[in-house]
Amino acid sequence: MLIAIAALFFLGITSISHQQVFFSSIVIIGLLILLLINKEKRFIISLLLSFLIGYVIFIVSNHFIEPKNISKEITIILNRLFLIFIMIGIFFTHILFNKKVSWYNNKPDWKNPIILPFHKVNTFWFWMIGIVVNGIIYLFFIVQKDVEYIQSLLLFCLFFSLINAVFEEVIWRGIMLSSLVESTTTGYAIFVTSVGFGLLHLSIGFSISLCLLISVAGAIYAIITLKTNSIYPCFSYHN
Repeated sequence: MLIAIAALFFLGITSISHQQVFFSSIVIIGLLILLLINKEKRFIISLLLSFLIGYVIFIVSNHFIEPKNISKEITIILNRLFLIFIMIGIFFTHILFNKKVSWYNNKPDWKNPIILPFHKVNTFWFWMIGIVVNGIIYLFFIVQKDVEYIQSLLLFCLFFSLINAVFEEVIWRGIMLSSLVESTTTGYAIFVTSVGFGLLHLSIGFSISLCLLISVAGAIYAIITLKTNSIYPCFSYHN
């Protein structure tokens, strides 16, 4: 049943991203039916359903600002701010089921190592390697631009990254991950939040293959969050 619920969730994100009204409606109706007949998984279904409804509002809100005479930079910032609709949806589900909202708002604990099939990695150094790799990639892009462009780009990217990192991490590695870990298994929670995180980038024009690569990054973020019991290391990654 959990696999079917996840499949519907992924299909919902994909169809809503591509603005397929018919398929999106079928997914939402399917989840509503499961909500009525499966009392045991009612909170999980409601959580994913409220996410999708919030996502629909997110897409509609972005369509509303498209015809407006607004600069590209402001449009991008508003796009990220509209993620609040998804957050409101999942907050509402927690209130409805009288569940505590948790999002790993703790000081990072670096003691727990990340155990790979043939190697054990210190969580802190695993995190640092990711930071360095991200920095090299961005630096390679930046050095190809002129100084004036770099200055404006850095200011915009700083503001954008702060908003984007806070909203996406609180949604995925915060509320969604903690709620699914509590209600299902750790593996299932990582799988759903990581794939969902990747597929959400379909809405900004990313290809499905790139979205799946982002899902891998989402899995790494989730593991670091669970190992450190903190969302803050992933804020650094995402920025």
